[in-house]
Amino acid sequence: MMKNCEIGVVGLGVMGRNLLLNIAGHGFSAAGYNKTPEKLALLKEEGKGLPVKGTGDLKEFAALLRRPRAIIILVPAGAAVDSVIESLVPFLEKGDLLIDAGNSHYKDTERRAAGLAAKGLSFMGVGISGGEEGARKGPSIMIGGDKNAYERVRPVFEAAAAKAGGEPCAAWLGAGSAGHFVKMVHNGIEYAFMQLIAETYDLMKRGLGLNNEELSAVYSGWNKGELNSYLIEITADIFARADEKTGQNLVDVIKDAAGQKGTGMWTTQAALELQTPVPTIDAAVAMRDLSVHETERAAAAGLFGSPAGPLPGGRDENLSRLRNALHAAMLLAYAQGMALLSAASKKRGYGLAPETVARIWRGGCIIRSAMLEDIRSAYRREPALSGLFLDPGIAKKIKDRQDDLRAIVSSAALAGLPVPAFMSALGYFDAWRSGRLPANLIQAQRDYFGAHTYERTDAKGTFHTEWEK
Repeated sequence: MMKNCEIGVVGLGVMGRNLLLNIAGHGFSAAGYNKTPEKLALLKEEGKGLPVKGTGDLKEFAALLRRPRAIIILVPAGAAVDSVIESLVPFLEKGDLLIDAGNSHYKDTERRAAGLAAKGLSFMGVGISGGEEGARKGPSIMIGGDKNAYERVRPVFEAAAAKAGGEPCAAWLGAGSAGHFVKMVHNGIEYAFMQLIAETYDLMKRGLGLNNEELSAVYSGWNKGELNSYLIEITADIFARADEKTGQNLVDVIKDAAGQKGTGMWTTQAALELQTPVPTIDAAVAMRDLSVHETERAAAAGLFGSPAGPLPGGRDENLSRLRNALHAAMLLAYAQGMALLSAASKKRGYGLAPETVARIWRGGCIIRSAMLEDIRSAYRREPALSGLFLDPGIAKKIKDRQDDLRAIVSSAALAGLPVPAFMSALGYFDAWRSGRLPANLIQAQRDYFGAHTYERTDAKGTFHTEWEK
């Protein structure tokens, strides 16, 4: 059996090893490759009783796999993926399949697919979300590439994936780089959600004076209702965790400078290229960038004073408004992400089905939430929905909460507490519902200084005015 493993995994770090163990736990024999003896030892220890084998020799690794081979690569995005592919190719044969399951940029996926196709090798870009726990117990798996190649490994991915409503949270989404593009947008939405939740924390802590125990209770309560989601769930846990070193709440000794690995930035860049606005994702990326400028923030606080004003109104009223505002803003962030997926599908020929995307995000992934059932239903009713907020059911949820979103943004502004993600979500909503925008003035300005021309409301064609005459 061990000479005919059904699938191989290159890269036995946290994600790779746990995914391999997950696959083997569902009865599929699997071989793992890693140069590091310690990681091979971990695989051997954790894989006891499972059909797994590890090796530090690529030739032996390739020989362990059933032909045509199927190999999952799980190493850091970028040069490491190219290095692994280059090392593997001499041991492969025509018809073998390589699957990049890391957070690779979708344009790199397209480049690699073309290069390997010229050698007679198949390639798929697969997005996997769920972190360490998801990899081991069931992630959301977003697959792109040759559909025929996917059918070869479909049983493996569907078995290893999370389940929601009895359905596997794994699906072939489209040709080419569709899987990695969807994973990138997933991460962009994740950025937006994390920033929105962080802003609710700031408003409750500095604006309402809640302590960590109270914050944990609020998030725990929210998670039992319409805001039920993975990120709200873990936020409740975070505020309840004590630091073993100091005995303080752990969250209070964590530095307020957030990092990023690039997928949020890539989402913003792709949105600009596709001329599709994603302002809440943009704000989340910008705030992570701003957070690392600690020296400048300290200087500005000394110059202007730190925002510390209490939120006007009572505590219960504000908490109710904040819950509703967060619900509306999260729906609007989902809408931005889905709009970007729609634009990319048309431009890049992915043929994405939004209902399928929403379906596989319901379990395993970081942005899973109860809202995705409503979103899936919206796209099931109208697969060609041009904007998520145009679905009557989604529109009602946003309309019912827009006053609370507006009140929270207003109160935060008056108190001097920064809520750029909430502000961007409200601005996005208000802009879309404006039958007329002030862009006519922008066109007049462009024509004035650059003779860029403009269109008229009462005649077809383009026009130019000699403004200084």
